[in-house]
Amino acid sequence: MTVIASNVATEGKPKEKTKAKKRYLKAKRDRRKKKQSTGDVAGTNIKVSKQDESQQLSEDEGAASNQDVENDREQVLEEPKAGPSSQKDHKEEKRPRKRQKLDQELTPSAAGPSREPSPVLEETSARSSLTPPAALPAFPLPKRPDAPSKSTLALQGLDKALMEAELVDPAKTHSLPESGDDQESGLSERTVKRLKDLGIADLFAVQTAVIPFLLADNRQRSLYLPYDPPRDICASAPTGSGKTLAYVLPIVEILSARIITRLRALVVLPTRDLVNQVRETFEAVAKGRGLKIGTATGQHSFAHEQVQLVGDTSTYLQGGSSKVDILICTPGRLIDHLNGTPNFSLQHLRFLVIDEADRLLAQSFQDWLARVLAATRPSSPDNIPESAASPSLSTSSHGLPYPDALAPAYHHLIREVAQVHTDLDEKKESSCQKLLFSATLTRDPSKISALNLRNPKYFVVQSAAEEQPTKEGAVMDIVMEKFSMPATLTEHMIVCETVQKPLMLFFLVHQHDVRNALVFTKSAESTTRLVRLFEFFESIWAQEKNGAMHKQAAIRAYSSDLSASDRKSILEQFRNQEIHILVCSDLISRGIDISHVSHVVSYDAPVDMRKYVHRVGRTARAGRKGDAWTLVEEQEARYFKNMMKAAAHIDPVKRMRVSEKDVAPYVPTYEKALVKLREVYSR
Repeated sequence: MTVIASNVATEGKPKEKTKAKKRYLKAKRDRRKKKQSTGDVAGTNIKVSKQDESQQLSEDEGAASNQDVENDREQVLEEPKAGPSSQKDHKEEKRPRKRQKLDQELTPSAAGPSREPSPVLEETSARSSLTPPAALPAFPLPKRPDAPSKSTLALQGLDKALMEAELVDPAKTHSLPESGDDQESGLSERTVKRLKDLGIADLFAVQTAVIPFLLADNRQRSLYLPYDPPRDICASAPTGSGKTLAYVLPIVEILSARIITRLRALVVLPTRDLVNQVRETFEAVAKGRGLKIGTATGQHSFAHEQVQLVGDTSTYLQGGSSKVDILICTPGRLIDHLNGTPNFSLQHLRFLVIDEADRLLAQSFQDWLARVLAATRPSSPDNIPESAASPSLSTSSHGLPYPDALAPAYHHLIREVAQVHTDLDEKKESSCQKLLFSATLTRDPSKISALNLRNPKYFVVQSAAEEQPTKEGAVMDIVMEKFSMPATLTEHMIVCETVQKPLMLFFLVHQHDVRNALVFTKSAESTTRLVRLFEFFESIWAQEKNGAMHKQAAIRAYSSDLSASDRKSILEQFRNQEIHILVCSDLISRGIDISHVSHVVSYDAPVDMRKYVHRVGRTARAGRKGDAWTLVEEQEARYFKNMMKAAAHIDPVKRMRVSEKDVAPYVPTYEKALVKLREVYSR
């Protein structure tokens, strides 16, 4: 009752702090000061306001008071009754064990360093002292890497022979002798005379490098080289530099020594038009040599081509049968004959020419390249068909013995001697020599490795750049695909709105006398539409001028929509200059050689640099001058310029500005022609 009375009496008065509470609050303040000093050293800049500190102290005091009340109540219940003085002394001497332990943890020892704070308190303090995260660090912008080193390129699988490529100066030429053999090039007197008859007196740069390499010695002229096969060739030269003649002349020179007709030269081209053009070149050079030249493009029926190419299809012949010495074809039709024509064999092949190699290597039609390469190599004896009538001789339809001759590399397939081996046996390889030609020859290691080239020799017609006069610098330009253009080519660029492109074409035709020109569009439909619009314009223009001082330009379309006979007829008219302007798609942009083309207009700008190179290469051929015009829409100008900069070819392309005043005379006529075109397409 005494304790209760005292509590009631002291109610409403501020309670005096006990010694335990004072010690607790002192330790609290010391600990907070220690944390503040530690935070300043670590750079955390912890700051506690006086208001927060006072609020925290009041909370701590309240917690301590409540704890004291609880302790007092426990003592009243546990201790015997006594007077006030004795209770007070006993309370000071014996505090709760929990309180004593807490005091020992919070009170620093005088004999040594203070104890580390509790992990729970540290975590609470760190959580309360978090500051907003700093901004993320700035990273540098990406940039184009430098050209890789030679060792890096070798590690990436690039053909090491490319680093040893022979650079040929584009200006280099070789004059043919007036009579007799050409000792420097290796051409015979008969071939030199034939070239003179065709009006060819000089060999161009790529020809001066490739022809002597193929005709270096008499051994190279052999039809079969099973023990020492020849090296393969990769040649890169600008369009119009004479790549076709560079392989036609050596093939005709070497195959002229043949006695029995076998398929010894295979030329693969991407389009039918190129096949016909190359055939004309072979026929012109090989005139009087007795060589038989055939084509396979799908222009005629498959059965008709079989009759033209293969002599006997009724009996299996291990050596094959052929009516032609040279076959010029497209890859799709070649695979058809390999699959479906009996006795069509490539085992006697001496030359495999892949012209426009970058485009053909990109085609995967029926995996044509792997199939052709496999057909040039001998198979195992187990793959010989059981239908073979005889291992060495077959019988023709007349009952006479038919020679079943095998190429030297295939002799092990004869069944009687297949299991017979002697010490004199030596490994024989195919004599097929691969010749790759292109204006933009690929440097993709995976595509080059797929060719299985045998110790290849690279020829690159390209002069060393002024900023990189060394051979190493020029080779790096080759690797990075820096394209070269004919020195006699002049290039122009006109930036205009889309609706003004027809006006720009009319302006070029009438103001700059663009005749004997090829105009390239993006599709066959665009070709047809542009030709009709131009015809309407020329007709109205002639009527308005009454025909005075104006010669109407003849224009025709050339696209894949036309039949083969129509395309051939149009090309003949264009060569004879009966047609002044030929509007075409990219079908004709590769390889077609029309000597009098003096202008090339890209009505629709090319989407990549390779297309641009092959388009403008239709002019300025064989040392002649030529102009290339590119009409670039305003929204395409940035892309086109970046494409030229990436190829390091922006400087030669000069921008020509055409004002509204320049095209104003043609606007009324153009609007009338446009109305007529709309009437045609609205029917």
